[in-house]
Amino acid sequence: MNEATPEITHRRVLNISIPIVISNATVPLLGIVDTGVVGQMGEAAPIGAVGIGAVILTAIYWIFGFLRMGTTGLAGQAMGAKDTEETVAILIRALLIALTAGVVIILFQMPLFAGAFLVSPASPEVESLAREYMQIRVFSAPAMIALYGLTGWLIAAERTRAVLAIQVVMNGLNIVLDFVFVLGFDWGVQGVAFATFIAEWSGCALALWFCRAGFKGTAWRTKSNIFDPQKLKRMMSVNIDIMIRSVLLQMVFLSFMFFAAGLGDVPLAANQILMQFLMVTAYALDGFAFAVEALVAQALGAKSRANLRRAVVLCSGWSFAVCVLLTLAFAIFGTTFIDLMTTAEPVRAEARVYLIYMILAPLTGLGSWILDGVFIGATRTRDMRNKMFQSAIVYVLAAAILVPVFGNHGLWMSLLISFVARALTLATRYPALERGAEEAA
Repeated sequence: MNEATPEITHRRVLNISIPIVISNATVPLLGIVDTGVVGQMGEAAPIGAVGIGAVILTAIYWIFGFLRMGTTGLAGQAMGAKDTEETVAILIRALLIALTAGVVIILFQMPLFAGAFLVSPASPEVESLAREYMQIRVFSAPAMIALYGLTGWLIAAERTRAVLAIQVVMNGLNIVLDFVFVLGFDWGVQGVAFATFIAEWSGCALALWFCRAGFKGTAWRTKSNIFDPQKLKRMMSVNIDIMIRSVLLQMVFLSFMFFAAGLGDVPLAANQILMQFLMVTAYALDGFAFAVEALVAQALGAKSRANLRRAVVLCSGWSFAVCVLLTLAFAIFGTTFIDLMTTAEPVRAEARVYLIYMILAPLTGLGSWILDGVFIGATRTRDMRNKMFQSAIVYVLAAAILVPVFGNHGLWMSLLISFVARALTLATRYPALERGAEEAA
């Protein structure tokens, strides 16, 4: 092993992972407070307006989620190779993409919002209030998209405590301003929007401060390196592959809900509740997925196959342990969780019937979650895109065969089968990934 390459230990894995898990735990709290403060207005329309407005903007920003994953992989490899100039250039490229995308969204906000309401129509009152909300929040688009790149860069550097700090400050400020603007100043829906706008720009400013090392020296102003055609082409290729893969994954989950809607209102409601179990699993495993992204990227940059393999083994081991705990927790407390989520007895009864699939989900999904992190860190994004396409086909075929025979059972079986298919197809490409990392001298 290269003497300059830090050893990959359990402590190092946990130092990266735990702040991400804690950070994820703060995310649902903001949505609860946003809903709660507008709920104090005593009308249904403001609640719906904030909900649909947030969903539309989140969906628009989500398109640029590739910037987080792509930046982590590329920056991690540059850091592993001790290439300071390229490490800084990746950060600047990500920020330039974010600024450009944010300005485009602001300029074209009207047709974007109009298209969103065509897809998801609402009552005139809700739509009017939602537009007021979005027309304020949209001006933080550059900040929100930049946060993807800044967060990815910090994760690559294993600075996940900084990521946690950004999330806590941003959400904490948002919550405080919600109370001040909505309950104190009586600004209503616009108050929620202004609170989020200020919080998002504040989060971006804090993230830039955490990344200030990238702006020391002259590397961040070296145009020849930042706009190097080959490096730009590689960054675009990586990001486009991740975007296609993410769209395919989202289509699987959207089609799952469409299939469920065809089975009736009660199964649809039950499935929506059970989806929260998958959200908990994803949040819990994100920390280890992010850890393996950073460590694999650095190992490849340092050309250390030993470090790459150790990163995969340790992160997989911790992920497996968490999955076992989640499986036990869902088996023991699953019915209690369902009862807390709804008071409708038919929905409760229906959800309990399919709880077994949530008990199995962490273990069946483990391979796909951890391998996604491995391939992102390795920037083997073409493999990710292709294998996601293959597993999506497996899901569609499974649903076409199983749903007509087994109904909602068949639908859940199809989703779990798609998890396994994604893991198995990615696993076939893992040996080639390892071979790409030469042992450091």
